[in-house]
Amino acid sequence: MTTTKNATRWGRRGAVSTALLAMLAGVLAAPAPALAASDVPTDPVISTGATTWKYLDDGSDPARGATPLRVWTTTGFDDSAWKSAQGSFGAKGGKLAPVGPQTPKTLLNQYLDGTAAPDVPTFFFRTTFDLAAGVSDEVGGVVGDLVYDDGAVVWINGERVAGFDADRVTETTNVEYAGSGASDPAPGHFEVDGDVLVDGTNTVAIALYQDRATSSDIYLDMTSLRLLPASEPGVPVAVPPTRVIMTPTETPTTSQSFSWLAGDVSHTSGQVQIRPAAGGDIRTVDAYSAGTVNGNPKQHFSATVDALAPATAYSYRVGLEGAWSEWHEFTTADPNDSDFQFVYYGDAQIGLDTTWPSVVRQAEATAPDSIGSVHAGDLINTGSNETEWLNWFKGMETSAATTNVMAAPGNHEYSGDKLLKSWKANFEYPHNNPTTATTGDLADLAVGDTDVAKQYAAYFEHWTQFAAETVYFTDYQDLRFITLNATRDTTFLTPDVLPGCAGADCPSTKVARLWTEFQAAWLDYVLESSPSKWNVVTFHQPVYSASEGRDEPVLREYWVPIFEKHDIDLVMMGHDHTYARGYNNDDVTETPGITDGPVYIVSNSGAKHYDLETDEKNVWTNNNATQVLRGAGVTTYQVIDVSNDTLVYRSYLAEKTASATTDLPVGAVYDEFTVTKRDDGRKWVTEAGIEAPVDPEPGTAPEPVDPAELTDDTRGDVTVPANVTVGVPFTVGLGEEKAGTEVWAWLYSEPTQLGAATADAVGEFTTVVPAATAPGEHRLVVQAADGQLIGWAPVQVNAAPTGGSGTGGGGASTAEGDLASTGAEASAALWAAGVLLALGAIVSAIALRRRRLAADTTTQA
Repeated sequence: MTTTKNATRWGRRGAVSTALLAMLAGVLAAPAPALAASDVPTDPVISTGATTWKYLDDGSDPARGATPLRVWTTTGFDDSAWKSAQGSFGAKGGKLAPVGPQTPKTLLNQYLDGTAAPDVPTFFFRTTFDLAAGVSDEVGGVVGDLVYDDGAVVWINGERVAGFDADRVTETTNVEYAGSGASDPAPGHFEVDGDVLVDGTNTVAIALYQDRATSSDIYLDMTSLRLLPASEPGVPVAVPPTRVIMTPTETPTTSQSFSWLAGDVSHTSGQVQIRPAAGGDIRTVDAYSAGTVNGNPKQHFSATVDALAPATAYSYRVGLEGAWSEWHEFTTADPNDSDFQFVYYGDAQIGLDTTWPSVVRQAEATAPDSIGSVHAGDLINTGSNETEWLNWFKGMETSAATTNVMAAPGNHEYSGDKLLKSWKANFEYPHNNPTTATTGDLADLAVGDTDVAKQYAAYFEHWTQFAAETVYFTDYQDLRFITLNATRDTTFLTPDVLPGCAGADCPSTKVARLWTEFQAAWLDYVLESSPSKWNVVTFHQPVYSASEGRDEPVLREYWVPIFEKHDIDLVMMGHDHTYARGYNNDDVTETPGITDGPVYIVSNSGAKHYDLETDEKNVWTNNNATQVLRGAGVTTYQVIDVSNDTLVYRSYLAEKTASATTDLPVGAVYDEFTVTKRDDGRKWVTEAGIEAPVDPEPGTAPEPVDPAELTDDTRGDVTVPANVTVGVPFTVGLGEEKAGTEVWAWLYSEPTQLGAATADAVGEFTTVVPAATAPGEHRLVVQAADGQLIGWAPVQVNAAPTGGSGTGGGGASTAEGDLASTGAEASAALWAAGVLLALGAIVSAIALRRRRLAADTTTQA
């Protein structure tokens, strides 16, 4: 998009610097003594709110037939008859109205006749600034930023220095249609050597082009033009890096990743210096260059530091010698601490210079102990817009440099950047994305010599590379953060070389579905192997959409079954510019206000708002889901507090519009719920004010189940022998999924407590029927420790055979308390029964001997 004249030199004028933000903030490090930097203006010589422009918007040729053609770009040109105003400039449908995300200050005459198309082909702008004697020789470079729609060319003192979407611009006329025809204004950035300037008056001229006669809008804003001082030969310009950000590795206990944007184009290498915050030696780690993007000539750098100590505070800085960032501090994850908090943001996207920094400030104040933030995509509106990235990072400046940022790409990250080059330059994420080794049976489609298999192999190989840093996970203190890429962009997903394939079986006929399925297979693998108690997932487009006209059936088809299968805890999404939170109806419990499955959330953290879908077309209710809360006109952030047994979720109102669907004030808790999970996997999601079920004290039997509940639908997987004998232990099976579960067993018709047990590794336990039980048909009922019915099975109870075995077994079974169970407990029960049988035998023998002695005495008498 950007055509840049970039004459970077190591000579007298030095390297051209683009460290604009640092200079404006007054944090530019002291230059080398040879510089006359004090003579070069440090404030912008042109800016949006401080510069008056002369402009021509009537469709006429500014040269008025004079030669040369571009005479109107020179300093001596007479523009006294032109209009005069401050920027920004624009029109939408001939009116002063928003042009995409930008709202112009000064209305341009959009149409040749002033009322309707055809549009004015070209608009012309001029302004000047003065330099004192000798200053131009001390300027190393000129750096400019503008936003335009549809095309633009910039001149300084009659010399063309930049063109933006200007391929159609000719040198045969001043007035012509040109530009890209893009829907929204685009950013432009240029740099030029200071030789273009002169002492005294300097003239900046811009031609702004309409793409076509029926274009709907026009826009121009030169946000800044800055002059940069020259440096000594061979010395990097002393400007600190910007966009310093921490991103997690797969193992944040012992490692950490860092990324940043170089402070100047002269910074061709980068490093991280790190030391324990408590004091110690400084360790220096070299970074790698992640390249340049969006016409910005400064390098992006990333580095990962490993061999760190767990639960340890570190200080670090990034950059290079003579141009370091300030020292920042962070703490590695503590594997022995289950308590922490994190922040979840929906789309920032719009209002990046106003709403976004306010939202982040509020979130940081509410969650001062946050370990980081989760972002559900659309961080910016246009992926190729450097100004938007600048503003997003400015809002995150402190948070990003001291806590981890876990972001998912949204569809707007692809806008103007189909290969996500900006994303991958700005962030460094774990490379544990999907591969054929982690996508199960799906990988088998790429095996073989058929055209279909070869095409599958090409797609999967391409996605293994391109999914990196957009699909990933990290484990933090018993919580696995998982990020997915829900955007199905063809450019991103198509290999450079794709083998030929014809027919409906070819993957090229179903790329969007296949990309979704590819991630689903990986997600299943990642959740199956997760060592963490808690698992949360983030992506952009919602599986249950909330705003009008939106629906994602493909995501819902492939991903919701995986979320439900693994009972993931939170599903955090964005995209809809509304708020919604709810659950899948399969996760409803018998208790109002309590569910037991994943929580689905859609959040909006920017200034863009959409309408809610109608009740008739509600994607949730039409797809087996329930919205607990939904709202429009609200900007929120979410704070999640994590502990050993609970996730406490709170959403806060950061902004609201006049049409907001809530009367709550800004700053209030907008939504709240708690997820409670036991170590055995039992889980409850409780609404605010609802208590999770409380486990009884150990050894306390739950209330017996109402016999009316013992139906065919509640039998479960309980298995028992068809016939059992009173006093004789027998095995009850529950299935392997119940291994380790604490249970209580009962015998019905009248509930008779058999006692407590713990299912063994295969989900079995042993019990015994009391001797007093009447023979006949009964039902054996099994409950969990919290009283929940696990299942039941019919059983035929037989009387004990004569000969004492029933008496021995009956003696053992009449005691109240624990059931016999498998393993050592079963052995103990059998041993006890054996002892009782032995005692019975001894007693019988003694009695028999006494009878014989008595008989002998009688005979002798």
